[in-house]
Amino acid sequence: MQDKPLNNTDDPNYLRAYKNGLLVQKIEQGKSYLADCILCPRKCHVNRLEKPGGTCQTGSLARVSSYFPHFGEESCLTGNHGSGTIFFTSCNLRCVFCQNWDISHSVGGRSVSPGELAQMMLSLQGRGCHNINLVTPSHVVVPVLEALEIAIDSGLNIPLVYNTSGYDSLETLDLLNGIVDIYMPDIKFWSVRSAKRYLKAPDYPKIVQRNLKIMHSQVGDLVVDSHHLAQKGLLIRHLVMPGLSAETDKILRYIAKEISVKTAVNVMFQYHPAYKVKMNDFNEINRGLTFKERELARHSVDRAGLTRYGWL
Repeated sequence: MQDKPLNNTDDPNYLRAYKNGLLVQKIEQGKSYLADCILCPRKCHVNRLEKPGGTCQTGSLARVSSYFPHFGEESCLTGNHGSGTIFFTSCNLRCVFCQNWDISHSVGGRSVSPGELAQMMLSLQGRGCHNINLVTPSHVVVPVLEALEIAIDSGLNIPLVYNTSGYDSLETLDLLNGIVDIYMPDIKFWSVRSAKRYLKAPDYPKIVQRNLKIMHSQVGDLVVDSHHLAQKGLLIRHLVMPGLSAETDKILRYIAKEISVKTAVNVMFQYHPAYKVKMNDFNEINRGLTFKERELARHSVDRAGLTRYGWL
């Protein structure tokens, strides 16, 4: 990994955007998107300023399930004091195997104002967290931007992590340009068939491939400081799926060739049957990974030439 010395003058992106007036502009632009929502590729075109609607069934306020210092994320995020995670409900991607379905697929949690969301961020920073980690935030980008403006006034100054499924619209990524410090997307599938069957989003492969390029163009390769803590850049997750070793191989080759061979990639082996897989007709993925599938994924990493992979 590329090391970067600690430098208190190197502000997070969102702090610079606040100082030069860009953050205010992005908030106003985001509100116009909410009036005819196009903040994810589903493009439901509902007026979320008036009432909740669309796939996410979320209005103009974010809904938070929980927030706390998380020690189960990548080591470059958790460090000694944890990654300051904020879990949002009503994810816009509907994975049939979602391991957090009770959070991500519900319209539960608590509706919070931008001020309350700002206080959560500040509380996590006050507890020593190394970053603010927004989990499944694609549909609540606007209230997040509003919260940042408030939190900055009270001293928020740690890196912002955008922890996403990768199913984001161009408009959302434009709003986040110059705001997010660390993009952490998850690329799950390569084929239209898999994306249609398991996500109900046949356009997912094309969109996530495009988005990885855009994210990298905005923040570059992952940069860590002298304490091995991530400061800026792209960190990609890939969940290895049963029976889809060929897709894993294509995904890793794409990352190395089209994004950067220096891309930080977490190849994850923790898939287990959950949610609808255990209840409906998804027998082909109703099992864990085999030893051979794990080895094939490791060989794919080597063939792609990626060197920054693992638990990071």
